[in-house]
Amino acid sequence: MLHGYGQSLLEGMVATLAVAFSALAVALVLGISGALAKSSKRRSLRWAANTYTTLVRGVPDLVLMLLIFYGGQASLNWALTRMGFSGGLDINPFIAGVATIGFIFGAYLTETFRGAMMAIPAGQREAGIAFGMTSAQVFRRITFPQMVRLAIPSFTNNWLVLVKSTALVSLIGLTDMMQRAQMAAGATREPFTFYVAVGVLYLVITTVSLIVLKAIEKKFSLGVRVAR
Repeated sequence: MLHGYGQSLLEGMVATLAVAFSALAVALVLGISGALAKSSKRRSLRWAANTYTTLVRGVPDLVLMLLIFYGGQASLNWALTRMGFSGGLDINPFIAGVATIGFIFGAYLTETFRGAMMAIPAGQREAGIAFGMTSAQVFRRITFPQMVRLAIPSFTNNWLVLVKSTALVSLIGLTDMMQRAQMAAGATREPFTFYVAVGVLYLVITTVSLIVLKAIEKKFSLGVRVAR
């Protein structure tokens, strides 16, 4: 049915998952940092975080992907030339894809984590400080566990969109599922078959993700009574 390209699509799925999980790691760091910055008493940190989220949420993902891959590469080569280095430097498509998707979804997770933190009663943090905890201990022992539980529903949506956004990396030369499907479709002249196959593989990834994240949400909700 897939004319021998099944193995190629599975290899592409591995590349897609590698991009997705690597980008998620970047997004988590940026998201937590951004949420803490937006909650900071320092005006400069709040300004920087607000600028970041406003910029990213207002510019299409595809534009950012092309800007970072082509514009970033041109800027880097220009800077190296000014420093006296000869020869061009090519940005690896995997690194560009991970950096771009992580940068984009870091902004969305910033709002997710900020909303979750704001839902935690301030009195709990104040109580932790009163008991002699440092700010880092309050975050680790009180804020973070509750933030995870409250953020999981929105985080789940962001993760599903992130997974689907990995299809954009095929535009910058990374051999993910989409590019392998395009090559197979061109060779066999059966685009419908291979794009349906890719759609099914994406559906498998998102379905498994929903099951895992639902289990995580249930674990972090143990002992919590939900108001009805």
